[in-house]
Amino acid sequence: MPESGQRILDLIVQLWSQLFVSHIFALLFHKWIFEVQLNNDEVLLRYSSALVQGATNVFWIDIQTNSRHFQSLFRYLLEEVALEPARLNKIPVQVQRDLFLVLSRFIFFYNSVDKLESFLKQFPVFPNAFLVGGSADFFVIEVADQLQKLKVEPVLLHYLSQIKVLQGMELRMTTSTRLKTCLYSFTSPGGPMYPTRAVRHAAWDALDFLFPVGQYPRHVISLFFRLLYPWCWPSSCWNFIMSWLKAVLHTLLRVVFSSWEKVRAEKNS
Repeated sequence: MPESGQRILDLIVQLWSQLFVSHIFALLFHKWIFEVQLNNDEVLLRYSSALVQGATNVFWIDIQTNSRHFQSLFRYLLEEVALEPARLNKIPVQVQRDLFLVLSRFIFFYNSVDKLESFLKQFPVFPNAFLVGGSADFFVIEVADQLQKLKVEPVLLHYLSQIKVLQGMELRMTTSTRLKTCLYSFTSPGGPMYPTRAVRHAAWDALDFLFPVGQYPRHVISLFFRLLYPWCWPSSCWNFIMSWLKAVLHTLLRVVFSSWEKVRAEKNS
């Protein structure tokens, strides 16, 4: 390491108790920790844990601002570490597990679903796997928990659009129910999630796509529950009327254009 880098690292160690230090460490030394040989297990555990914690914090900064300033860091940890056993095995097993859980929460946000299959194959073994399930179960649980924490509407809509890649994934019944419950919580107005209309529709689309069985009873039950929120009736009626008018207008336009095309075709013939 260059002398200037060593001075920065020494300063970080002195300020280790400060909350912002892990952010700086993750951004500056995320490659260094996998390129050097640290013989002290305690130091390695401290540095690697700080890397995962700092990466989590900066990823949340991107979430809150709906930006992807730290996408390069995410891609490095995913493609160059998680999918590369030679680098991954340089950090303790517990930190490997924490890293995979963190990457699971943000893989949709950073548009890396094309790596999902390889990512799940590299998932480390967890001590409670016999209770939770396989790598897919751990992944879906983290995604469901992440959805519950999201408060930025564009980010939440992005997750709900990306989550459809989970179709066909083999999950335990408890995991499947957990995901279904999570999505269902976004389909009704009011607490505890207070989703917007766009989020509710996106959640319904994802729920019906992933769990087509029982979708009609779900919609009927949801309709009855909507009656519990009378303050939403005016907006619901207005949205229904506007949607109906748009549908009628589009139908009329299609009829007019198709008739016009037929007239032009007859004239040309």
